[in-house]
Amino acid sequence: MAEEATNNEEELRELYLGTAPTRLFITAAIPGAISMLASALYDVLDGVIVGQLLGSTAFAAVNLAMPFVILVFAVGDLIGVGSSVPIAIALGAGDDDRANNVFTCAVLGIFLLGAVLGGAFWMLAPPIMHALGATGALADDAAIFLRVYAATAPVTSLMFAVDNFLRICGKIRGSLCLNVFMAVLGAIVEYSLVRYAGLGVFGAALGYSIALIVSALVGMVPFLFGRYQLRFVRPHITWELSREICSAGMPAFLNNVAGRVTSVLLIAALLAQGGEDAVAVYGALMYASDVVFPLLYGTCDSLQPAVGYNLGAKRTDRVVKLEKRVFAACAAISVSLAVIMFAFPRELTLMFIANPSDSILSLAGSAFRLFSIAYFLRWLPMCTQAFYTAIERPKPASAFSLFSVLVAPLATLVLLDPLGLDGLWLNLPVATLASTAVAIVMLVRLRRELRGEAR
Repeated sequence: MAEEATNNEEELRELYLGTAPTRLFITAAIPGAISMLASALYDVLDGVIVGQLLGSTAFAAVNLAMPFVILVFAVGDLIGVGSSVPIAIALGAGDDDRANNVFTCAVLGIFLLGAVLGGAFWMLAPPIMHALGATGALADDAAIFLRVYAATAPVTSLMFAVDNFLRICGKIRGSLCLNVFMAVLGAIVEYSLVRYAGLGVFGAALGYSIALIVSALVGMVPFLFGRYQLRFVRPHITWELSREICSAGMPAFLNNVAGRVTSVLLIAALLAQGGEDAVAVYGALMYASDVVFPLLYGTCDSLQPAVGYNLGAKRTDRVVKLEKRVFAACAAISVSLAVIMFAFPRELTLMFIANPSDSILSLAGSAFRLFSIAYFLRWLPMCTQAFYTAIERPKPASAFSLFSVLVAPLATLVLLDPLGLDGLWLNLPVATLASTAVAIVMLVRLRRELRGEAR
């Protein structure tokens, strides 16, 4: 065990400090992006299964519940991302004891908070859907969908942190294989439960939950047996450690929580102005975005362990070089999606909604073209927030996250209200433009600070 741990430590140091920046970027970013793409493609397939097999009402119900499902999983991101930053920095500085304690406390925290949050959403699911204006089958299906994820939250939330822990230990291919396994298993189980068992939206939610549970347990096995550099120890939980983890994870948490608050309000406005058709079109927009948004997130997130490790080792020059490559790759991915969404709105809509009416197709054409504008710029705010998080500057990262996903979109929602549905489709593009302007100012200031530290 001790010899294996020493070898892991040497391999990790060679990977993050001895590999040339471009090669390290490729080594980490490509598997990281593919991992997120695998999950994203499953999310898209999930939309196809529900939309094609269960119809537009079930599809709208899933999208009505989805913001709250993401809130259930937010605890996994809060603690998973929040712990990965101090863990990577501690390993880079050679402090294995601290890294193992943070890791152990993080796993316990995810399980306990997942149970609390899951229980709350289980009880609140029906009244939440009725408060949004949903009735009948739409409200019932949405509540059922949310309740399945709420019931399994203590274990499923862990999967959103296991991915980070594997990459911190340099097991980049292992992280990729685990995500691909989860996507394939989820697709098979969900399709079987919906198509053959006839379980409807309950089966759709249960299928993915099963895949998350199995994958999380498989991913944790090497840590349980001490095969990687991170291992479980007797936890030493302090207020300072809890605050550090929550502070570092707050930008990702705010993206989930504040972003879902914005989504809920946007969906409520769509339901009021355009009815069920508008919500279904919004769902198609979200599933189309789910193909590329995780690619952007995966590219940024996959380099965070390397950035944190170099930061702990006082290699600021390598940190800057790695981040330049992240920004360039994300720009290319984001602009590509913008072009596809603008050029093929009908084809994208038909992927998710079986036999859509003429009104849905007309509405989708306008929505996709207006919505696509955001992706010409969306990469810059995402990369900026991820950069600030990776170098352990959580306060500006959290403030920027709150502005990007809550303040700017809500202000835009009010300002564009006179435009009706077009104003709702333009919400993300206008909010993204405002966030981009702030991101540029932040990057200019950070560049000056890093130059000062390098001297």
